[in-house]
Amino acid sequence: MTERAVVITRPRAQAEPLAQAVRARGRRAVVLPLLEIAPLDDTSLLRAALAELPSYALVAFVSPNAIDAAFQHLDGWPASVPIGVVGEGSRAALARHGITGDNATIHCPPDAASSDSEHLLASLDLSAFAGRRVLIVRGESGRELMADTLRAAGAQVDTVAAYRRSVPPLTEALAVELGALLAQPNDWIITSSEALRGLAGLVRQLDPDTGIDRLRVQHLIVPHARIAETARSLRCDRITLTGSGDARLVAALFAAIQSQE
Repeated sequence: MTERAVVITRPRAQAEPLAQAVRARGRRAVVLPLLEIAPLDDTSLLRAALAELPSYALVAFVSPNAIDAAFQHLDGWPASVPIGVVGEGSRAALARHGITGDNATIHCPPDAASSDSEHLLASLDLSAFAGRRVLIVRGESGRELMADTLRAAGAQVDTVAAYRRSVPPLTEALAVELGALLAQPNDWIITSSEALRGLAGLVRQLDPDTGIDRLRVQHLIVPHARIAETARSLRCDRITLTGSGDARLVAALFAAIQSQE
């Protein structure tokens, strides 16, 4: 049997630092991106929205990908414009672009175990945005909860796409790699419900008869209750729920491994 692997399913651009952290603890890490992140063919709407940053009372980024895509068109950030993010990964993305709590106001859920739009909204004084403009930067599709909640509070909400995401096609090379990983129990770090649903679809394509059963015996490490719910809906029951951020994912992963030894 091949050495048990930690399978990191993040988009490739965000996967390697986590893979390095896993390898530093002596485990084999396999980077298997389940979402492909691509730039938009037309960025005119994004650039137009970013040109109006000083007019917004809040700019919310839904993911590190949204931050990275937006900052390709920015030379800096106006200190007077507050930023909203939903987790530690997005804080780290901002820091890579030189934006920290020292030079900008950053709103984030106070509890890293609750990194989502609901808890970001709960941390804000929504009444302060009544009659004011708010910008939400996201992928081409996404949840409407944040926009709907802010509009209900009286905000004038603009949403703009910054990138495109898609599940990779089941190429011959991916089929071989996925088949090998499903042939034995491994530990899978899943940081997106969309990625997990994509994995289930790929597994069904790979083996329509028993593929999903092979997925259900895998150990899934997820940073959010919503992803855990998606896993349970697929009848996966070997689930470890963590907080957001690489440090919490790695700590929970190795705690779970030790408990199984």
